[in-house]
Amino acid sequence: MKVAIIKETRAHEKRVAASPETVKKMIALGLEVVVEKDAGTAAAFPDAAYAAAGATVAPDAAAALDGAELVLKVQRPQLADEGTDELAGLKPGVTLVAILGALQNRADVEAYAKAGITTFSMDLIPRITRAQSMDVLSSQANLAGYKAVVEAATEYGHAFPMMMTAAGTIPPARVTVMGAGVAGLQAIATARRLGAIVSAFDVRAAAKEQVESLGASFIEVDAEAAKEAETAGGYAKEMSEDYQRRQREKIHEILKKADLVICTALIPGKKAPVLVTKEMIADMKPGSVIVDLAIENGGNAEGGKFGKIVTTANGVKLVGHANMPSRIAADASALYAKNLLNFLSLIVDKETKGLKIDTADEIIKGTLVTRDSQIVHPALAPAPAPTEPSPAQPAA
Repeated sequence: MKVAIIKETRAHEKRVAASPETVKKMIALGLEVVVEKDAGTAAAFPDAAYAAAGATVAPDAAAALDGAELVLKVQRPQLADEGTDELAGLKPGVTLVAILGALQNRADVEAYAKAGITTFSMDLIPRITRAQSMDVLSSQANLAGYKAVVEAATEYGHAFPMMMTAAGTIPPARVTVMGAGVAGLQAIATARRLGAIVSAFDVRAAAKEQVESLGASFIEVDAEAAKEAETAGGYAKEMSEDYQRRQREKIHEILKKADLVICTALIPGKKAPVLVTKEMIADMKPGSVIVDLAIENGGNAEGGKFGKIVTTANGVKLVGHANMPSRIAADASALYAKNLLNFLSLIVDKETKGLKIDTADEIIKGTLVTRDSQIVHPALAPAPAPTEPSPAQPAA
């Protein structure tokens, strides 16, 4: 079976879906791997490294896709109205595995079904133990949390750790992390390593122990309400208006003393919750920095702009870098490639070397979006039309 790795075309994307290491392992599985020229250059994987691993380097995407049964990407393919029609290059019957953002991009999903391609959305990997090695959200969020603190340090005009010198003492920076998921916990750990005093907020009660284990203080609004704030999959739920009001009051007081804020809070399938309002920002110290990792989903901080750094009238910087994992492309690509390789072990038949899609498998069922020109994911597929009772079988 031929596997195609093509160059990403979306803005701000430097990652690639395979590393020379995973290419070598795919070939060991009996797969033929073709990589588009310069697909990995921005992630520090040159064409020569892919060739040395056993891949064929194709001159362009069309050549890489010619005859491919399986296509691996990072981002969802661009459609005709986005400038580059990547979907047109995917022939009916091909299988695409990528971070499709299927729950947020319904129109794209409909286009995949119409094009007759089978698609798997890696951001829908279920949060179960067996799937941890395939969890792209965790691998990419981990790096994003680290990079967010590094970017904050770049924009911040002071040092992070306390420094005692003959000329005087520099106080440590105070960092507040909004959201203690994978990205938030890594942000806490990174800020602590740099010597900052760190506090963190999360609606989930389970986050308190994790935050405190990293040496940060936990910002708690309502311990009882927090017990009901987590989904079965480990994600945060949207809280009541009363809880949100008390949350805003608590956060407002904390942010008056904060030097840096890292925002990471997301709710799957929904717009990011606004946790830092303009009123809060107006009361922050001049020179403070807010890095918003949720900016692509609307942002946790009011006034931030996607892909830009905004400085408010009172001197607070709102950093809205697009695609934070891509800003650390080499490591992000290496981890994503391993996530994909582990996922392939589920859909590639070891004997025939072809695709074997077993929807009885919880991971496959949870990530399969389109198949046989139909939208098949439970969260996206239309509900079946109600059937009318036949005369011979009257309704009860």
